[in-house]
Amino acid sequence: MSQTTSSPARPDQQPESPFSAMLKDLFHDRTSVSAPAVSPDGKRIAFVVSTIDLDENTTRSRVWLSGPDGDPAPVTAGPNDAQPAWSPDGRLLAFTSKRGEKDKEATLHVMPLAGPGEVRTVATMKEGFAEPQWSPDGRYLAFTSRTRDARYDAKDESWQPPRKIETFFTRLNGEDWVFDRPSHVYVVRADGTGSPRNLTPGPHQHDGVSWLADSSGVVTSGARHDDWDLDLAQDLYVVPLDGEIRALTSQTGGYFHPSVSPDGTRVALLGNDDPMIEPQNARVGVLPLDGGPITWVSTDLDRTFSPFPGARAPIWTDDATLLATAEDHGDVHLYEVAADGSAAPRPLTSGPVAVQGFSAAAGKVAMAQATVEHPAELVTLDGPVTDVTTSWSGWEKFAVPCADGSGEIDAWIMRPANFDDSQTYPVLLNVHGGPFTQYGEGFFDEAQMQAAAGFVVLMSNPRGGSGRDTAWGQSIVGAKHPKVPGTGWGSVDVDDVMAVLDHALATYAFCDRDRVGMLGGSYGGYMATTLATRFSDRFRAICSERAVNNMLTEEFTSDVSGAFQVFLGVSVVEDPDAYAAMSPIHQAKEINTPLLIIHSENDLRCPVNQAEELFVAMRFMGKDVTFYRFPGEDHELTRGGSPVHRKMRAEIVLDYFTERLAVR
Repeated sequence: MSQTTSSPARPDQQPESPFSAMLKDLFHDRTSVSAPAVSPDGKRIAFVVSTIDLDENTTRSRVWLSGPDGDPAPVTAGPNDAQPAWSPDGRLLAFTSKRGEKDKEATLHVMPLAGPGEVRTVATMKEGFAEPQWSPDGRYLAFTSRTRDARYDAKDESWQPPRKIETFFTRLNGEDWVFDRPSHVYVVRADGTGSPRNLTPGPHQHDGVSWLADSSGVVTSGARHDDWDLDLAQDLYVVPLDGEIRALTSQTGGYFHPSVSPDGTRVALLGNDDPMIEPQNARVGVLPLDGGPITWVSTDLDRTFSPFPGARAPIWTDDATLLATAEDHGDVHLYEVAADGSAAPRPLTSGPVAVQGFSAAAGKVAMAQATVEHPAELVTLDGPVTDVTTSWSGWEKFAVPCADGSGEIDAWIMRPANFDDSQTYPVLLNVHGGPFTQYGEGFFDEAQMQAAAGFVVLMSNPRGGSGRDTAWGQSIVGAKHPKVPGTGWGSVDVDDVMAVLDHALATYAFCDRDRVGMLGGSYGGYMATTLATRFSDRFRAICSERAVNNMLTEEFTSDVSGAFQVFLGVSVVEDPDAYAAMSPIHQAKEINTPLLIIHSENDLRCPVNQAEELFVAMRFMGKDVTFYRFPGEDHELTRGGSPVHRKMRAEIVLDYFTERLAVR
């Protein structure tokens, strides 16, 4: 007689989380708007609607159209359509798609919207398309795409020759190898009668295109000079359809996102004049196309005009006026900027919002605009256009004085679901990545899931972040920086985060000071490990995710090796002790709070050895440590990872803190 026994669960199988249903509600069918494009006559708006499909583990996107004749509706079938761009006469709409079986192969299509005709495919690229733009005469589309070395034609990797590495920045998180797949500028005939033509062949990378007014070529950004990986300069270039490439700038700064003026005499841009200082607030500049200095026209507003996410080139509404977005105390607003710098940037939006994309033509301005309660919707200056998102919880903003009296820290608190002010709740303190980024008034699923699971969510923008003046962002530059010395990572930023926590615990009676957890990713993961070494007595549990734990090995192994000297002011070879002194791994013996480590195995920005080093240290000491590794994911797991992995990771975080903080 046979006997049936149950098999033990494999180590990688997790029990069903009590938060599974809530997280499916949060992720599955979550929809957002992006990439608005106003038609030349201002009467219609094309945009992209993206929807997460958790069941199929994908995100689907289609191009929609809004106009005076009816409600917004899709005009493409998907499942991966994006980047709509209007022809100059408004009769045609270009868009990109991924409909083939090959992983990265993409197509560029042109769709007639006025009169008869069929959708035609004008280009197919193995490495996709970025920022397709029509020429003013309507004859061409320009875009950037990666160009593969012949090695990629080999049967498999065992047939490929070795890679000859001569510079930094040869790989990129989310892209893998890029030096042998450089991003080039291409043009293709819009009528589909020709093949894409590479205007910038060679080893150099390029980013973004803006057509010259006479359709004779484009302006792009790139680094085409020797030692570009050492001086970190990025320039603007005129790339003609026929002829020699001409530099507009001379390795003096970091210049990107070009935008040619309607009269064809100037180009607007974002950037700054010293690439060896980081962070800096990106400014709006204007440069004569026939040569001359850059005029920085946004300096009356000391904020970064390159918000994350959603940075794009300025838009000329006429020859005297530009539109651009900037971060400000957690908001991201759209500003009108005088092209000659004669007036301070004027905000066109207000209130607690985050503008994540914008377009303008013929007096019509359209935006993808998010709030804390919901992902981005399509809005104009006249009001909302779409209603495709689901609303979630809101939060309360407050300010906390810096411990040294030098300023005020912007902070937010989100109450848990089914809140009862007579009860106390566990607190999760969050620290953002960057560090030169900001928490703010956009939809953030991390906060929503934590609140829905019964936690008080606490967030802030300590010194070193963006959304404030230049000095605020540069507060934690390394003490040995020759130009803008600061106090380094893990200094006043730690003071600010702890000041916010202390203030919240003293001010909000529903916060249980005996049940506090903390989590952060990337630089936020660095802060998580740092707080674990210094304040183990203050936290019941900490999650350090995709963290920098050892600055020394980070500089040697990251995809941006060579860039950390811009933060610290000295190279890792000149002064390894400066890197070691800022590394919490060396104080791991002080960690006594339970520690959850999460990392992606394909993370190139903060390679997985950063997590491995911390786990090994904790394990050697017999400390309470749990380590999860996500296969097939990179540094962007929580934002761009597969929907299934994002849900799994959320379950791990919520289950862990629920157990450790004894959520009732």
